[in-house]
Amino acid sequence: MTSVEDYIKQNVFGKPQLKPDEKNKFLGNFAERVAIALTVAQLKNDDNEKVVENIMKKYPDYHLYLNGKIDSHILDKYLRLSVKLKYKFTIVSQSGMRNKNSALTDNDMGLVIANEGKPVDRPVLI
Repeated sequence: MTSVEDYIKQNVFGKPQLKPDEKNKFLGNFAERVAIALTVAQLKNDDNEKVVENIMKKYPDYHLYLNGKIDSHILDKYLRLSVKLKYKFTIVSQSGMRNKNSALTDNDMGLVIANEGKPVDRPVLI
């Protein structure tokens, strides 16, 4: 292809993205950078809060991503934990970062802790 063809394709179709489905599933992260990922159903289980806290303490330089569509009482619980531990967090509320449906299901990702810069050695739970 010529540079003119590449230019036209890029401007018509947009810049190609690397693994867009994977990034949508993990709230904007690549799977190899995810230390722990919990679905909405798993977040409803109060026992998992301690697991998340332990991961946050073990990996203080990672980043917490929360699905902005989860129930506010669940969201508040993990936001308080992040503030308490001074942990970096992002609430993902862009429609393109999750499923295309407007309704959130129990199988959608609710929480992801990921290393922003490089792949993790061993994922804890996916």
